[in-house]
Amino acid sequence: MRFQSLGAVLFSLAIAVPTCVSAQDEVAAADTLVLSLDECIAIALDENPTIKVADMEIKRVDYSKKEIIGQLLPSISFDASYSRTIEKQVAYMNMDAFKGLASLGGGATSGEDASGESSSSSSSSSSDGGIKMGLDNSYTMGFSAALPIIAPQLWKSINLTDNQILQNVESARKSRLSLVSQVQKAYYTLMLAEDSYSVMQESYENAKFSHEVYEKRYKVGAASEYDVLRSSVAMKNIEPQLEQSKISIKQAQLQLFILMGMDTAVPFKTNAKLADFESTMYDNTLSLSRSISENSDLRMLDIQTETLKDALAVQKMAWFPTLALTANYTWTSSTNGAPFTNIRWNPYSTVGLALSLPIFQGGQRYSRIKQASIQVEEMKWQRQNLERSLQMQVDVAIDNIQMNVKQIATNAESVTQADKAHQIMEKSFEIGAASYLDLRDSELALTRAQLAYYQAIYNYLVANSDLELLLGNADLQKYESIKE
Repeated sequence: MRFQSLGAVLFSLAIAVPTCVSAQDEVAAADTLVLSLDECIAIALDENPTIKVADMEIKRVDYSKKEIIGQLLPSISFDASYSRTIEKQVAYMNMDAFKGLASLGGGATSGEDASGESSSSSSSSSSDGGIKMGLDNSYTMGFSAALPIIAPQLWKSINLTDNQILQNVESARKSRLSLVSQVQKAYYTLMLAEDSYSVMQESYENAKFSHEVYEKRYKVGAASEYDVLRSSVAMKNIEPQLEQSKISIKQAQLQLFILMGMDTAVPFKTNAKLADFESTMYDNTLSLSRSISENSDLRMLDIQTETLKDALAVQKMAWFPTLALTANYTWTSSTNGAPFTNIRWNPYSTVGLALSLPIFQGGQRYSRIKQASIQVEEMKWQRQNLERSLQMQVDVAIDNIQMNVKQIATNAESVTQADKAHQIMEKSFEIGAASYLDLRDSELALTRAQLAYYQAIYNYLVANSDLELLLGNADLQKYESIKE
């Protein structure tokens, strides 16, 4: 099954009513989606509008290439026209050259006076001796064709569209890498919110337990009312933090749904905990790569450099001649009187070659070539500067990852110690060997240690995601297999 409808399928699964009536918590659990990180990324790569637009841009440029290739093929067109003459053109002839011919002929002919002019004016002649030319109606229709035979600039322009396609492909890849990083961070944020909620829930249960102990003691006269009130206040102070944790979970879920291109925010949770990543972080840190060859910005710059080189070649091709084959087959007709009457078509056809040889254009071609050459040279310096900047960012990212790994190890040890101290203090409090303040201090120390531990793991995962985006080495192919 293709993954493009996976969002709808998952939604249907999430809201499906169980076939048999079960307990209330079982129904709630059935309505909650459990998605892994890879599944969320796969959904986002298939449903996110940004990715769809990037893929459409590749198709658009592919059609642009076909458009240029079409210019190498014959172009055929049909044209037709009609014109009505309102005022005919008048032509005048110099008759001085014919005066000698008139004397050789023995003088004026019949119907002519001594000056050689006609005694009666013709209908096609004007009063001052001009002759009106043309007919009232003119019709033309026919086919024309052209085929480029030698077109160096056009040939080289195809390479430009190839590079444009490569740019769009790389741009789509960059969009996918960026989306993967965004989904990862949103997923890590959701895990942090869920784990933080668990910590606050545990803190709330501890405060509730202390309050219940004091209530029992107060009933038998072993504790004062002040102790009951103080433990109740401590318990109620945790409730707003607990509610804030729930809101954080909901916000993280909504952010994930937006990135996955899903319209309805179906309740779901992660299938992992932040602590699960601690076991693999050491191996991952030792195998970190520093290669920036797959960086999207660097690859895009290389493609742009090749594009400028091809543009330079196109400008140089402007010095070469062009040759095209032309042909046309036309029918014409001219009539007097009313339009579209007495039409007689006369065919007319030609075949020929059109040669264009550029000689001088005021130095424009030379200037364009120099501009393109300078742009190519500029790209070399830009690439060198980009390499240095990326290498520095990689070093900083790896340092952050290593620092976070050390912080995780330290915080994990702190959680172990704080948990052990809290257990000791809890037992002491139950037998009356420790005060409520001692117990509360141990609870707060354990809560802070757990939150700091989860925050350190979150920072480590985010730093890893940033490094992966920087290096551009995310395995996009594995998400394609999830779509099937």
